[in-house]
Amino acid sequence: MRPAQGHNGTNLSTGSAPGPRLCPRLWSTRTLWHTVGDGEFFCPDCGGDRNYQRRTGRRRLTVLGIPLVTRGSAGPVVECAACRGHFGTETLDHPTTTRFSAMLRDAVHTVALAVLAAGGTSSRTVTGTAVATVRAAGFEDCTEDQLVALIEALAADTGRFLADPVDDTDPCGAALAIELHEALEPLAPHLAPAGRESILLQGARIALADGPYSPAEREVLSTVGGALSLCADDTARLLAAARTPS
Repeated sequence: MRPAQGHNGTNLSTGSAPGPRLCPRLWSTRTLWHTVGDGEFFCPDCGGDRNYQRRTGRRRLTVLGIPLVTRGSAGPVVECAACRGHFGTETLDHPTTTRFSAMLRDAVHTVALAVLAAGGTSSRTVTGTAVATVRAAGFEDCTEDQLVALIEALAADTGRFLADPVDDTDPCGAALAIELHEALEPLAPHLAPAGRESILLQGARIALADGPYSPAEREVLSTVGGALSLCADDTARLLAAARTPS
């Protein structure tokens, strides 16, 4: 039996008004995506390395679900294959976790070689400290012989050890300075200040293993600080602090 209704349409048996009528949406804007590339990236939403698709698209006005009129382009965007989130292409500038670990490992290795090249390899205390530092960074199979061989190769390439007398216009060697900048500058923007300071201090501990800094060691460490985007005052402060026993 149909429930009785009042003159205003109110359901007399429940006291509720009739629900709103649903109107179908006739038009909308839809983006048609096209994949132009893929790879692996660090997803900000997932917080880890994920596969991605780089996509571009075109917006279309649709009527009853049928695309009719183009409304311009969309993207490019980076779409995470896991969470389906969309990000700007600048997200790809952030290294993956795997790549970041390799960059950090290579940076410490390069700094250790630079300090050894500046101070020489005659002290077993210095080379031992360098080996321990490089192993802790990820090169677990590193040996003193390997480091010494690399230093000798560097000496043969440049024509001298950096511990030899140098002029004021080339205090740490052009080739070595280039190596340091190539290893450290891409890494610096992705490190917190404490991380950049840690790399400098690791080099300082190698240099101090056999006594005070030599002029060449100090010059190399100053170059390291600059490549890590540390100002000269902060670099000097950290090098002085490393000399003070904790």
